[in-house]
Amino acid sequence: RRATKIRVKFADGREFEADRVAYDQRSDLALLKIKVPKGLDNKFQTIKFGRDSDLLLGETVIALGNPFGLGGSVSQGILSSRDRQAPREREILDIENWLQTDAAINPGNSGGPLINLNGELIGINVAVHRKGQGIGFAIPIARVQESLGEFFAPEQLRGLWFGARVKIEGNSLRLSRVEPNSPAAQAGLRTGDKVVQVNERDVTDFVGWAREICGRELKTVRIKIFRGGRFLTVPVTLLAEEKVFNSEVIQERLGITVRTLTQNLAEQLGMSFYGGYLITKVEKQSPADRAGIESGGVIQRIDGQQLESLVAFAKDILSRRTGDLVQLSLVWEIRRGVFLQRQSGEVKVKIR
Repeated sequence: RRATKIRVKFADGREFEADRVAYDQRSDLALLKIKVPKGLDNKFQTIKFGRDSDLLLGETVIALGNPFGLGGSVSQGILSSRDRQAPREREILDIENWLQTDAAINPGNSGGPLINLNGELIGINVAVHRKGQGIGFAIPIARVQESLGEFFAPEQLRGLWFGARVKIEGNSLRLSRVEPNSPAAQAGLRTGDKVVQVNERDVTDFVGWAREICGRELKTVRIKIFRGGRFLTVPVTLLAEEKVFNSEVIQERLGITVRTLTQNLAEQLGMSFYGGYLITKVEKQSPADRAGIESGGVIQRIDGQQLESLVAFAKDILSRRTGDLVQLSLVWEIRRGVFLQRQSGEVKVKIR
């Protein structure tokens, strides 16, 4: 997360630099792209994904890693639990059901694969319980798939609203989630549909999916699915997220007009730069006005979560129901002579 340079070293001694493509703070998982010099063989052996539904308590599992920087290491154990609530000490990860194993997971094993006897990935090693020997935790494959689905989503790669996520199931892809009222939902796609082709090209993995659905200038993609014993081809028109999820959505639901507070904008207004979203106008008798919000404040978090972008802000607000309360974390400045005094607070606003 804070690395300035990333290197990937293979068991055969080959070593390459890598770039971070995406990072999921909630699960502490990242996607890296290996930089291979031209002319070198860029074929790497891939790992197969196991199925979350196939995990059995007591089955033999193997943890791979690089403990203490000593080199490649393998440890063996059993799967002790599929839904362990791990203690959260310093960092809060949004993972509810951890895998527990007694396979040795030492410092340096974190991030390594947890595999079954078929060599299939069933989890990502994370930590060992400090107060107990033989108690290690891993992120389950279902959560790994969820993060990968986000990494390879059109929204993440191209800023295009599709509204569905895929997961790998065997040698094929399946829709794991379809957002209500999204382009995917309006086109008729459903959770559980098996994806066969995109734009008449076979897709069996995340990379192929991303290449076909995001790698072309076409905004309408034709997705061939298998459902209920028959094949269907569904055209889906992707929309630019910034045209759907923007400040107008926030104004409509909260009654405030906001702008992204950039360094340049802060300097123009004579403000300190905090990041976040500057409130430029508050509609009279709106939910924000009744909550006591005034223009000039800066919104930094929603319900304690930092805002990634204006699109993410609008998406969050649009996903809520009328009457729901949303807590906004605000900072504002009060000028006292030549000095600016910073203040902060939390305000709850009702969605209209």
